[in-house]
This record gives sequence, structure tokens and C-alpha cells, in this order.
Amino acid sequence: MPVHLTQYLIMLPLLAWVVWRRVSRQFGRQPIQRKRMIFRIVVFSILGGVLALSGLHKIELAEGLVGGILIGGVLGGFGLRLTRFEVDPLKGDCYVPNPWIGALLTVLLLGRLAWRLLVLLPQMQHAPATTAGASDMSPMGYAASPLTMLVIGLLVGYYVVYFSGLLIHHRRFQQARLQPV
Repeated sequence: MPVHLTQYLIMLPLLAWVVWRRVSRQFGRQPIQRKRMIFRIVVFSILGGVLALSGLHKIELAEGLVGGILIGGVLGGFGLRLTRFEVDPLKGDCYVPNPWIGALLTVLLLGRLAWRLLVLLPQMQHAPATTAGASDMSPMGYAASPLTMLVIGLLVGYYVVYFSGLLIHHRRFQQARLQPV
């Protein structure tokens, strides 16, 4: 195996683990973990901001990202309407996300990643194992497509709106539960 492909031996299993965790959290009751949700909102916001900087070099990338964030935000609002809140005797306060929206986002992400990998695989196999060849395979090179940025923006917009909405609705859920009837 060429030296420039060894980094993918680490990245692909890590990506598979992250996707597995994401998919498993799309089904069934999920406990409300406020600190983790706030952390995720911050991480997705920073990710969106850093990726928006790529739009300074290619405006098409920024357009794809902004379009994805807007569509993702609308989808996140729709997902909130389909989310149920429940109280589990063991897990405490929980939410039940709509599995169809989570599955759609996961399929879009995996499909786009697979397509980019298939398109770039011949280039990666024939790239010289020199520093000049390694610089062509920078991580930003894989996201240098407006469609890829649209999908990433879709995820960023969805999760920022969805987790923010979950926190707001959870607070309302707690207050409604505590009020005397």
C-alpha cells in the first residue's frame, strides 16, 4: 500500500465508528443530556464557521454551505415538530427523534462521502508519495465541491437547530410537568 494512503487506515474505521454512533442515536428513546447537546451545538457552529472560511477562496463553496445550512435549519424545525418527549423510569427525561429524518440525513452523508471517495480514489492511487503529492490530497480537497458543502451545511444547520430546539422544548416540558393541574 502506498505511504500516502496509510492515513485512511486510521480515518475509515474512525468514520465508521462515528457513523454507527450517529445511526444508533436516531432510533428509540434518547436521554436528554444538556451539556452534551450544548457541546454539540458549539462544535457544529464552529465547524460551520470554519468551513465558511473556504468560501473566501471559492464562492461556490460558501453558497453550497449556506444553502445547506438554511435547508438543514428548516428540516431541523420540522424534525422538532415530529419529536416526542417522554419520561423513562430508568433514563429520566427522554426524547424520541423521528427515525426517517435521521435516516435521510445519514443516507445523504454516506452517499456523498462514498461518491467523493469513488471519484477521488483513482487520483489517490496514482498520486506520487512525495510532499508535493501529499499536499494535493489535503482534507479540504475532499470537501472542495459545492454539493459536498451543501450536505455538510445540511447537517450543520439541522443539528444546530434541532439540538437548540430540544433544549428549549425540554425546558418547557419540565415546566409544564411541574405546574399543578
